[in-house]
Amino acid sequence: MNEANTAWILVSTALVLLMTLPGLALFYAGLVSSKNTLSTLAQCFVIACIASVIWFVCGYSLAFNGEGLFFGNLDKMFLSGINIDSLSGDIPETLFVMFQMTFAVITPALIVGAYVERIKFSAVILITGIWLVLVYSPVTHWVWGGGWLAQMGVMDFAGGLVVHTTAGISALVIAKILGARNGFPRSVKPPHSPVIAMIGAALLWVGWFGFNAGSALAANQNAAMAMLVTHISAAAATITWMLIDWYKNGKPGLVGMITGMVAGLATVTPASGYIGPIGGLILGVSSGFICYWFVGFVKNAMNIDDSLDVFAVHGVGGILGTLLCGLLATANYGGLGLETTVWAQTKVQIIGVVSISLYTLIVTTIIVLVVRNFVGLRVSDQEENTEGLDFGSHGESSYHL
Repeated sequence: MNEANTAWILVSTALVLLMTLPGLALFYAGLVSSKNTLSTLAQCFVIACIASVIWFVCGYSLAFNGEGLFFGNLDKMFLSGINIDSLSGDIPETLFVMFQMTFAVITPALIVGAYVERIKFSAVILITGIWLVLVYSPVTHWVWGGGWLAQMGVMDFAGGLVVHTTAGISALVIAKILGARNGFPRSVKPPHSPVIAMIGAALLWVGWFGFNAGSALAANQNAAMAMLVTHISAAAATITWMLIDWYKNGKPGLVGMITGMVAGLATVTPASGYIGPIGGLILGVSSGFICYWFVGFVKNAMNIDDSLDVFAVHGVGGILGTLLCGLLATANYGGLGLETTVWAQTKVQIIGVVSISLYTLIVTTIIVLVVRNFVGLRVSDQEENTEGLDFGSHGESSYHL
């Protein structure tokens, strides 16, 4: 066991959990109306608990155990055979389990942004549990657990495919099947507290260093470079989004700034361990433009109420970073270099994006339709329009003024 690496991954694990609780929870809660704040927090909180238990029971084993091309096995259910002395590389396997658990926590929590303010809490619980077993765990095995994409040499350092593509595609599917909020898009209320959303976004930014730099699984030069490019991409995307917002609307909005920041972080994630600072800058600026455009495209052209822009920010960002990873990893852009040609690597990246997107789309659609038949998806009109989900679903209120 390497004590320095172990210490860094212990810190990184805490940082990644910070991204969901309280980071993402506050970010999303600030962006919804005041009568749905508590429900949004509750959804993020319970997902963290469900994902943790499922990861312990079978998720880790399905993702990281076994030599199957498409699925792991269940030999390590309930972490069977893992004890205090077990190692994964040169860190304790218990720590690797916990580090990867925090990724399993945040991925379905990201999807919350697509269905806030109108979904049944029971549906959230069922969709999350089934999705983690049938979508997240197999895809993780494909990319990080020695599966078929790993054997092809796909590059996904910290989750552009595993986390952001799966969450983004699933968000689009759920939002489409669930249907838009009443009054979408014209009379949907603006964010009730950009202040709370900014605090959550800032926690996401800090936590993302554990997400990307921690994925080096060592306290080394690779982790340091991943941290640097992550920060540069976030800053560049924020500025890009702000300038576009300023030009189009006449004023630079805070909500636009923090949305651009998240887009930059999502986009750099798959490439963060392979690129240099110039690559981080390119990804940040490009994500600011492309993700901004997709926000309008999803709402206006596709007419899908992806409420907090999960697909446009996370899905598109993760795909963009994955596709550009091979090019920006070359020495020309200050990257670490490739063992093959740019085009050969990009073909593998395209195969990864297409296969994971299609698999996620199909399986998520089936999951959501099954859950709809069992418990339904949507709250009543009274709960959605009058009471709000805070009181209607949880019997509590966010604010007592």
